[in-house]
Amino acid sequence: MQTPRSAVVPLLIVLFCAAVPCYAAKIHTVVLGAVRKVPYTPVEATAETKTDESATLKVRPLLVDGAQKEWTVGDLHEVTDRSFVIRRALRINDALPGEAARWTWQPGPWLMVDRVTGHIAALHLPAFDPEVSEAVWFRDFAAYCGVATTVKGGLVMVVTELGARKAAVQKIVGPAPAPGSLHGACVEAKWQRMPMRATLQVTGGEPMTFDVSGSVGLVEENESEP
Repeated sequence: MQTPRSAVVPLLIVLFCAAVPCYAAKIHTVVLGAVRKVPYTPVEATAETKTDESATLKVRPLLVDGAQKEWTVGDLHEVTDRSFVIRRALRINDALPGEAARWTWQPGPWLMVDRVTGHIAALHLPAFDPEVSEAVWFRDFAAYCGVATTVKGGLVMVVTELGARKAAVQKIVGPAPAPGSLHGACVEAKWQRMPMRATLQVTGGEPMTFDVSGSVGLVEENESEP
């Protein structure tokens, strides 16, 4: 009697998995937890300008498979149907040498999170400065003002794409503001879809518009963990 064809395939799978371990793709759960208010003092705040609102920062935990991985601040931006970016919140010891620990919170760099793999990567955006840079996202591009790390330094307008080797736009527009006056140095960037353009503006200056190529530089990895 011949073995039915329908029974052959399951039998082969059983024999193969006996020789080589077969793993099912792991499903990850990535969520943001509840908002929590924490102590925060903006760099430019003084005793006269400090308010209850400026003395707190709203942070949320980033949870992967139920375990907290990072603290975040602000809204997330969906890049693709599986990846998003969100800004990290840092808990920093602000004590001077010889002082007791003095913990405070500050907005930090951006993170990219992959919902499929559960992978979290810190983004090293060109000339990004936590004190001055307010990144505005469109697709996989970010537009913001930053501070150049060159010898001369200076306030710089940046448009950069995730996965790209260099910024699409990086233009120095003036000297870097004095420490403590960086926040509010630029107006929030604005995007246009067709043609794809970003408009940036130094506070009190004229807006500058840059054409941007719409190529996709983001590469998402497949799940590799068992």
